[in-house]
This record gives sequence, C-alpha cells and structure tokens, in this order.
Amino acid sequence: MSIKWDAFLIVAGTTWVSALALVALYSLAVRLMAVAEDDGRSRALARSGAYACFGLCALVVVFGIVLIVPALSKTILGVG
Repeated sequence: MSIKWDAFLIVAGTTWVSALALVALYSLAVRLMAVAEDDGRSRALARSGAYACFGLCALVVVFGIVLIVPALSKTILGVG
C-alpha cells in the first residue's frame, strides 16, 4: 500500500483553509452582531452583514456535507 502524498497534502491544505475561513466568517458575524447593539452605529447595516456571514457559514457547511455523503455527491454534483 502506498500513500499518494501530493493528494494527501492537497486535501490537508484545503481542509485547513476551509476551517480557517469558516471560523473567520463566524467570528466576523458574531462581532457584527455585537457592534449592531452599539450606539451611533448603523444597526441595519451591521445586522445585514452578520446575517450574510452566517448565511455563508451555512452554505460552506452544507457544501461540506454534500461532498462527504456519497449519495448527495452523486445526486447533486453528479460525482461519484
């Protein structure tokens, strides 16, 4: 048995980048929700930005589930 190190490194790198992006988006959304409560700030703009970040987080999670579950990958992406 042989390990394909190039494929392994691609998967590991992609996992790290995706995880960091997801954490950054969620953190930004939480921060925007906290800032929306401050006086002198545009509440609507901060909340809409927070909701957009939360929505992007949800999309990333759903896409990850689609990639992991073989039945979904075949049905939605046509891969498998």
